[in-house]
Amino acid sequence: MKKYDLITPTSMGVRLTPQDRQPVGITNTFTMHATSAESNVLNTSASLGLSAHVLTGFVKDSPIAAFIKGELRRRNITFEGPEIDQGGPWGYRHQFNLADAGFGVRGPRVHNDRAGEVGRTLKVEDFDVDRLFKRDGVRMMHMSGLFAALSPETAKLCVKLAEVAKENGTLVSFDLNHRASFWAGREEELHAAFTRIASLSDILIGNEEDYQLALGVHGPEAGGKEIGDNIEEFKQMIAAAQAAFPNVKVFATTLRQVLDANRHLWGAILYKDGQWHLAPQREIQVLDRIGGGDGFVGGLLYSLLRGFDGEKCLQFAWSTGALATTMLEDYASPVDEKQVMAVWAGNARVLR
Repeated sequence: MKKYDLITPTSMGVRLTPQDRQPVGITNTFTMHATSAESNVLNTSASLGLSAHVLTGFVKDSPIAAFIKGELRRRNITFEGPEIDQGGPWGYRHQFNLADAGFGVRGPRVHNDRAGEVGRTLKVEDFDVDRLFKRDGVRMMHMSGLFAALSPETAKLCVKLAEVAKENGTLVSFDLNHRASFWAGREEELHAAFTRIASLSDILIGNEEDYQLALGVHGPEAGGKEIGDNIEEFKQMIAAAQAAFPNVKVFATTLRQVLDANRHLWGAILYKDGQWHLAPQREIQVLDRIGGGDGFVGGLLYSLLRGFDGEKCLQFAWSTGALATTMLEDYASPVDEKQVMAVWAGNARVLR
């Protein structure tokens, strides 16, 4: 039996969110959460009883690091990684994400403060990959393009993890998450790394811009029509991606249209086992949109680990994504599978 159901490499940080949905610049009261895109994905599996494990780094003796560790424990996520000396007041630290939720016609604003981010230093030598994949055993590993593009070191780490995972029968999930500011001046290096990871992946997640900008796969015009109006072109792009990356068996993306900060049209599309599955856009109410995409990926990976068929995988992932937007934290924390499927059914009645 393998020790871990789902693992991910990540750079942990904290999010400061103004209370009462106020903008960051005019409030003086904030709530702090431990967060990262990749650990947010793990939260669904951790909440529903699977073993979830984070590979990350911490600033030694930092109170923020202590807070992050405590929050991961609370979320039933185990962790490992190096303790790195701060190096004085101007040395390393965990990233800060300042983000409000917006309200109505006022959209959310996000400001990332990542100077001195300790996660950018993570490298292959920081982890015993042979122990993880050969002795402990891992059923699935998830990676995000956000972490892979943090630094040359994290890109190399992600490539190595994907290679060792594939050698040892671990499923590899890759959310492309192209971020232009991370890629500036590093296009050739990151294109090579992302292409290598994608070639080893079993599950590939991304929108039309991700596929084109990160992998060079032709598809619908970036920034053009909503994907919901462009399904056939998106399918053609996935067909091209599958030809380029034949190891991938599952492709997925969300279909989001923003009506206002509190109302979104939410849908998704999934290709699995040679079949397409579509969740048409439905209006959902949004408390805080951050983490909706990660919630979708988290539900998808949990569904795949549980062996659900394609239709139920999509329904479950759609629902955990929608569920995440009802929570002030950046991730979905379902109580049980019944709660998730009640979201899909539109059943919000009280359960006594």
